[in-house]
Amino acid sequence: MTPYKIITKRADFLSANRGRRYARPGFVLLVSDRGDDDPAIRLGITITKKVGNAVIRNRMRRRFRSLMREMLADKGKPGADHILIGREGGIEMDFGRLRSDLHAAFNRVAV
Repeated sequence: MTPYKIITKRADFLSANRGRRYARPGFVLLVSDRGDDDPAIRLGITITKKVGNAVIRNRMRRRFRSLMREMLADKGKPGADHILIGREGGIEMDFGRLRSDLHAAFNRVAV
């Protein structure tokens, strides 16, 4: 069972853009408090076609999902939307570095 809900609507992605952001070479993390009474943690992952073809984007999406599965329950902010935006440098990045960058991003943004 996942500790989060998936964001699928474009309007939710756009509203999360008003929240706090932390940019790293491999990704940008956006955390936006929804302001409703629902304590659920929601996650959205988006990667543009500029990053690469479908194989590369899906590989990156799988890496992000794996990282979020292990971190979001502990580091995520209840009642907030968390958006990960993939960047071009993220696919070549070592998985350990990606993990440490995401850990630092959560410490900085989801306070």
